Amino acid sequence: MKEKFYISTAITYTSGKPHIGNTYEIVLADAIARYKRLMGYDVYFQTGTDEHGEKIEIKAKNENKKPQEFVDEVALEVRRIWDVMNTSYDRFVRTTAPAHEEEVAKIFKKLYEQGDIYKGEYEGLYCTPCESFFTETQAIDGKCPDCSREVHKTKEEAYFLKLSNYSKRLEEYIESHPDFIEPLSRKNEIVNNFIKPGLQDLCVSRTSFTWGVPVDFDSGHIVYVWIDALSNYITFLGYNTDGKSSEEFHKYWPADIHLIGKDILRFHTIYWPVMLMALDLPLPKKIFGHPWLLCGNDKMSKSKGNIVYADDLVSYFGVDAVRYYLLHEIPFSSDGTFTYELLIERINSDLANILGNLVNRTIAMSKKYFDGVVKEPTVFESIDNELINIVKEAPKKVEEKMNEYRIADAIDEVFEIFRRSNKYIDETMPWILAKDPEKEERLATVLYNLLESIRSGAVLLQAFLPETADKIFKQLNTENRFIESLTDFKGLDYGIILNDPEPLFIRIDKDKKMAEIEEKGQNKL
Repeated sequence: MKEKFYISTAITYTSGKPHIGNTYEIVLADAIARYKRLMGYDVYFQTGTDEHGEKIEIKAKNENKKPQEFVDEVALEVRRIWDVMNTSYDRFVRTTAPAHEEEVAKIFKKLYEQGDIYKGEYEGLYCTPCESFFTETQAIDGKCPDCSREVHKTKEEAYFLKLSNYSKRLEEYIESHPDFIEPLSRKNEIVNNFIKPGLQDLCVSRTSFTWGVPVDFDSGHIVYVWIDALSNYITFLGYNTDGKSSEEFHKYWPADIHLIGKDILRFHTIYWPVMLMALDLPLPKKIFGHPWLLCGNDKMSKSKGNIVYADDLVSYFGVDAVRYYLLHEIPFSSDGTFTYELLIERINSDLANILGNLVNRTIAMSKKYFDGVVKEPTVFESIDNELINIVKEAPKKVEEKMNEYRIADAIDEVFEIFRRSNKYIDETMPWILAKDPEKEERLATVLYNLLESIRSGAVLLQAFLPETADKIFKQLNTENRFIESLTDFKGLDYGIILNDPEPLFIRIDKDKKMAEIEEKGQNKL
């Protein structure tokens, strides 16, 4: 039996096409999921779309569409972008799925019947874009503390979730499970700013719009978006309030990690755990609040005109170049920055030079000196040891970084193989060895060391740049892409014939590329 691993992203709100900042999360989750599969885990990777709420109702009306028609179009676009980025999700969920809506209504009713939800009246401030309520003291200069947009006063009959009943239990759980919320800075923010001051009961129904899951025992009330949206993590696995949950649910729940943006941390670390406690279900093992991807120094927004889309970037630079930038350039716990110039610089220095040039010239030398035949290494020298040791130690180092969700650091460990291989070429100078017939066996050993180092790096690279890894395996003419092959530095079979070298990445003329982007009016940074 393989050990299970359940990873989810937040479900994307269907208010419009996701930008590159939204796309970062799915690529990050995909790298983790691919790595866990590589390591032999039984991975379940869920993503999808959040499709109810007042904002959707308003947007659909403004476009003279029915809400279902509107979300159908946006959900299709979200899925298209996820596919453009070559993400390997196992299930794409939509909260307008009838089975989900039915279970959400049951969850709401169960919580009401056991006294965790009660009826009252809400009066306060409401932010429509964030679908969030705030008190006068929480608002900042009359604006939403999350998105800085205008809030408006509202008063309506509503149902409330008794967060206050679970405040102490939740605080004790977080303190006794130090890895539950990561990074540490996010945990401190939640505990000190929200839990310790005391939790206020949460409004969980609305009457001012109709696009949502109806409260089936009180007409006119709609289940508020957060109970609806957060439930997706269990409903699509087959959770059933009647006690007849599916085998899939029992197999994969609790989730090993909910990967979410830091802006929705409060909902996932307070509201969701309380819902699960009330349902008597185990909590997810980890909630990881990743940082934002900024454009220049600003958060992306349509009002600022600095929106960048993943499919546009892929059309200019290719999918793995964009994946590399997203995974490598955003720090573990602080916001990252995107500019076209930085992306081009990274492509040229890391992908074209360090990786692409290494693979191309190594295979070219093998073709030139041995007609592409992989020779058995027989003449080793002490200079080989450092390269071989780095390659053999890399899997463990990558594993340590991935277990801490330090994805950028894990990629650095992989690229250390390629950097050291380039240095090894300079140290051994195969072109000099080729001039001496008596050095033929030494030359064969040097080239084998390089080829096996490249193959080993490609095995690990599969989690991050899967298309590039596939191209490397094709050029090496090998199907040995398994993690178990990295133990003895003998994974490339002797006697196979390499395929012709093909460039993995082409150096980009920055001025020419920027002019092309400007011409299409897409450089808004």
